Amino acid sequence: MKLKTAESVTSGHPDKLADYIADCILDECMAQDPESRVACEVLLSHEVLMIAGEITTKANVDYQAIAEKAIRNVGYEPPDSFVDDIFTQSPDIKQAVDESDTHEQGAGDQGIVYGYATNETLSQIPLAADLAHRLTDKLMEMHEGRNELKLGADGKAQVTVAYGEDDKFIRIASVLVSVQHSEDAEIKALRKGLLDLIIKPALGEFDISQTEIIINPSGRFVKGGFEADTGLTGRKLMVDTYGGLAHHGGGAMSGKDPSKVDRSGAYMARYIANAIIKAELASECEVSIAYAIGKAQPTAVNVDTFGTWAVAPSRYITEAVKRAFDLTPAGIIRQLRLKGTSYRYTAINGHFGCEKGYPWENVDSATVTRLKNALNEVIESEEESR
Repeated sequence: MKLKTAESVTSGHPDKLADYIADCILDECMAQDPESRVACEVLLSHEVLMIAGEITTKANVDYQAIAEKAIRNVGYEPPDSFVDDIFTQSPDIKQAVDESDTHEQGAGDQGIVYGYATNETLSQIPLAADLAHRLTDKLMEMHEGRNELKLGADGKAQVTVAYGEDDKFIRIASVLVSVQHSEDAEIKALRKGLLDLIIKPALGEFDISQTEIIINPSGRFVKGGFEADTGLTGRKLMVDTYGGLAHHGGGAMSGKDPSKVDRSGAYMARYIANAIIKAELASECEVSIAYAIGKAQPTAVNVDTFGTWAVAPSRYITEAVKRAFDLTPAGIIRQLRLKGTSYRYTAINGHFGCEKGYPWENVDSATVTRLKNALNEVIESEEESR
């Protein structure tokens, strides 16, 4: 038996709240000035809110007001102290990235990005990650709605799925939920309420009679959010992507404008992986793209279908991807309309597999056809060369 585990956290988790604030600031900059260059970091530490990073924009932005509004939206009161340590983008980086008469827009940094997709779920993310997100969705709905259980904003979920031979689903092996609650909550009643109102509805189509259910194993969880634990941008990379069930290049996404390939490249890699699955070229795939700062074309592209390819091996699909997609930063921004996207909700419940209408999640039939045609060209070229 093989076990696969993934985690998700609510918007009130301090690290996720930091990501949310950073993307609220990014949205305001880009709404006023689509050419803004933003690399925003947020620190939430008990009684201190700090905004730092490099922001070059024509926008008139009140960083403190945006941050405090975001904190209240999630359900907390802002800290008393505010620190602003924002500078403009380094001119050395700017000249390497900016488009000019003699220079195509280059990548905002070096790095490797990964995109993953699977036909295991309708969301095309791993089942364990999909289920973990469902649980935190329910926790947030409860906190923001009638809130019969008097839940706080801070919470986590973790799901382990068991597979047998040939990676066939067996059962949900375990479910773990930890959530902030009111001072007067009785733990036994809280656990029953979470089972009946959160876990069972979220996992409704699954038999969980043999599933290990773990609810608030620490017992008391009254103090939460940044009052209990420091929050920082970029510390929930696996929650943002595929729950740890695919590779990650190490670059965070929140708070960064799309010239940074940590963000735009990861979105494009996911878009391509989605297209491969929708084209039925494989049942599982991972796309990796490597970039050099200041260079437009990637230094490496690779597709791994883990032996699940249906039409042609991974190396053929890799070549088809190179032909079918513009992988330059400018090409990615244009194709995925990244200068017209609101980013703040990507910080809540993952950037992938969600039903928020993001362009990297929606592969149209024209893209599928283009990819298939490119693959046919690669196959024909290979056959002719033999």
